Amino acid sequence: MANKQQSAAQRREKQRQQRSQRLQGAQNRVQSTPVASRRKPATRRRGWNQSYMIGIVLALLVVIVLAFVVISHIQSTVTPPAPTSSQVFKEVTQVDPNILSVVGTGKLQDPFKAVQGTPPALSGPTGKPEFLYIGAEYCPFCAAERWAMVVALSRFGTFSQLYQTTSSATDSYPSTPTFTFYPKLYKTPLYTSQYVDFVPVEETANVQNSDGTYPPLQTLTAAQLKLFSTYDTPPYTDTASARSIPFVDIANKFVAIGLPSGFSPQDLAGMQWTSIANSLADTSSTVSQHILGSANYLTAGICIATGQQPGSVCSTNVIQNIEKTLPKTAQSASGAQIALNATLEADLRKSLW
Repeated sequence: MANKQQSAAQRREKQRQQRSQRLQGAQNRVQSTPVASRRKPATRRRGWNQSYMIGIVLALLVVIVLAFVVISHIQSTVTPPAPTSSQVFKEVTQVDPNILSVVGTGKLQDPFKAVQGTPPALSGPTGKPEFLYIGAEYCPFCAAERWAMVVALSRFGTFSQLYQTTSSATDSYPSTPTFTFYPKLYKTPLYTSQYVDFVPVEETANVQNSDGTYPPLQTLTAAQLKLFSTYDTPPYTDTASARSIPFVDIANKFVAIGLPSGFSPQDLAGMQWTSIANSLADTSSTVSQHILGSANYLTAGICIATGQQPGSVCSTNVIQNIEKTLPKTAQSASGAQIALNATLEADLRKSLW
């Protein structure tokens, strides 16, 4: 009897252990289910991150391609320097003196400021009065003024050749047709004269780097930088910012900074070199009046610096009349006497004819 009771107790204990094991197994399965479910979101997050990164890479590629297209377009709109045509070269360097006389000042304002005090005369490489020009290829105001400079300087000497280019395509008055005086383009001296030394400085090119700056072309000498720093300030200019261009110094007698005469690159908007050169013969056109009017002012300034030489240019009525309106320099008294002598000489030649 005791053995039967013991066997029954053992069976009950065994059954209890089995139930406990089954219960424990069920609990384990229940606990393992959240673990599996937690892993699935982790897998989805990894997939989302990968898609996100791929999207970023594709977006960057699109930006790079667009930037390349924009830069290529900008560069393609800027005409690289090339020799100007013989027609344009002739029309801009051999303007009829009668047309220049008719245009006169072109209704422009006097661009000059007289250098104050008695600084030493600015002489060029060959000892002649120096015509110093400081500008840059990107500069639209320099682009406009170069037309007048070529016309004026051609009355005192000879340009060997001219290379044409444009101002920056991304600056104001974009892609203004002009010339460049960058000396490395020219196989022979750019300009020769027995009366004046022309010293041009083109500081930078006309196509921007990726950082927005322009590549350097020429560096100012210490003497040029000193002149620039001395005169590119009030009372010689009303511009608050330093180093305004174009900057012109004629023998330390006159300086002209920017385009104070009112000659604007806007005058040349939408035109090409040929159409601008052709317009010079039309004294009624704005282009002719402003380019030739500015050239006559430059001519008068050079004449005072050269002592009214050559007489064939400096003794003309239009130049003499303009000289009278220029600001007085420290040498104005002697200059007036020279001008008077030149006028008397011209009158004498006319009477002989």
